[in-house]
Amino acid sequence: MSRPVALAVDLGGTKAEAALVDADGTVLPGSRFRHPTGPVADSDDLATAVRSVITRSLAQLPDERQLLGVGVGSAGPINESRGLVSPLNLPVWRDYPLKALVEASVPGASVTLRMDGLCIALAEHWVGAGRGYDNVMGMIVSTGIGGGLVLHGNTVSGPTGNAGHIGHVEVAGFDDPCACGGIGCVEAVASGPKTVAWARRHGWQGFTGEDLGVSYREGDPTALAAIERSGRAIGQAIASATALVDLEVVTIGGGFSQVTPDLFGHIRAAVARREQFGFVTKVRVEPSGLSSDGPLIGAAALVHRSERVG
Repeated sequence: MSRPVALAVDLGGTKAEAALVDADGTVLPGSRFRHPTGPVADSDDLATAVRSVITRSLAQLPDERQLLGVGVGSAGPINESRGLVSPLNLPVWRDYPLKALVEASVPGASVTLRMDGLCIALAEHWVGAGRGYDNVMGMIVSTGIGGGLVLHGNTVSGPTGNAGHIGHVEVAGFDDPCACGGIGCVEAVASGPKTVAWARRHGWQGFTGEDLGVSYREGDPTALAAIERSGRAIGQAIASATALVDLEVVTIGGGFSQVTPDLFGHIRAAVARREQFGFVTKVRVEPSGLSSDGPLIGAAALVHRSERVG
């Protein structure tokens, strides 16, 4: 009997990726391909990036393997029922028919599209730090901040597909303007680029999140303040989300989440301030249990764990 694999496609603000993923959440060696996107790419460039990674990954499908379906995770917002995407950091795509593009690239295959944060939550629940829990939020803290929800063991996407978009929850005490139109959204405060920008406005001389991490380890006071500020904002958002839906565990991945382990200390400290609400302070905040393959594993989980996909 042939062993099934899923084609996983992940679209973000800086790249499109695809890979073949087997039924235990392992990316098949040699099947992962990446193509840059970015804010200066036009619509045709983005479509070419998606087609390119799909074609290259499918070319690695072993003869003895069966393609079970295609899972697509996209930065949001999305329109799940119509298969449309409008990634905030890819302004040339507004209500773009990504699902139809993928269907045309893989004729005859079943295609499932969900927001990338939901895919991450599903992957963490499956093979990551959320295993053993049925009320999980998966978060990415990187160029942007995204998230998704698994409640009572199943994903929750809402009527449009955007449930769990934690990056655009406003946090008290911050007035940073957000590209979505909000004020004090956690993404506008605590994403990697926004944390770097805040530090630079306060006299720090570095340029990247990696630079900020180095300065933090050297004890630079502005870097210390910047990381504490970001952790506090993320923690406040997590506490609010837990108060709303009674989460058991929140997993956090993404490049900026690794700027320093102390970021998690600041996050947990902000959650702990809700001391009168034990159902909030009980929530565990953990680093992602996934490798850098996490977004692709999450997209593949839409196929391999379809019974969990609401």
